[in-house]
Amino acid sequence: MDATGPAGMRIYAIGDVHGRLDLLLQMHARIREEIERDAPADWRIVHVGDYVDRGPDSKGVIDFLVEAIRADSRHIALAGNHDAGLVEFLSMPDKDSLFARHGGRQTALSYGVDTDFSSQALARASAERLKAAMPREHVEFLSTLPRSVAFGDFFFCHAGIRPGVPLALQNPEDLIWIRESFLNSPLLYEKVVVHGHTPSQAPEIMPNRVNLDTAAFSTGVLTALSIDGTRKRILQIGEGGQREAWTTP
Repeated sequence: MDATGPAGMRIYAIGDVHGRLDLLLQMHARIREEIERDAPADWRIVHVGDYVDRGPDSKGVIDFLVEAIRADSRHIALAGNHDAGLVEFLSMPDKDSLFARHGGRQTALSYGVDTDFSSQALARASAERLKAAMPREHVEFLSTLPRSVAFGDFFFCHAGIRPGVPLALQNPEDLIWIRESFLNSPLLYEKVVVHGHTPSQAPEIMPNRVNLDTAAFSTGVLTALSIDGTRKRILQIGEGGQREAWTTP
């Protein structure tokens, strides 16, 4: 409750999107309305990764983020394991890869490419077709995403951090992959960790972390955290509308 953002800066952190461009557009519209209404001195919108796979429009999500960052660098996109998995599949196709086994077919379809992962040869052929269909700037975008960013008393990454390791020394792979040892740790860290990666029925607000992954691709609910000084709010966009799910006193 005492953690605070930088003076004069409002921060929005958006959880895992997984191809739900419809929800992402609605969330950005909500945020834009608030920024125009309240006119904070400065702002940032941090996306905590997993833009592709499972949902219907990964291509549209990447198009939107590339253009948003180009238009205003206060939009920040961090890497998720699925984003890294797509890049890995393009360079080292594997029928048993994260991309092949966990929603990559939907990503490829959003680029107009059908895939077959039933053998290594067919996976390689699918990767070549997808590579040819993807705009170069999409591959470059996914290949150069940062793993973390920090503002005030908050540290943003996709999956979490390794307990007991200083934030400056975290393994980049842990930042997009870690689960149990982070989720189950009672330790208070240097900063409150804002993350996604582990789907939850509702956002998890803990003393040491906030989980924003509400499985938007299947639940139809995209979750964000707003930080303005010591005031924090949970915002949600769903197929039934938008709501403020939680706010500090």
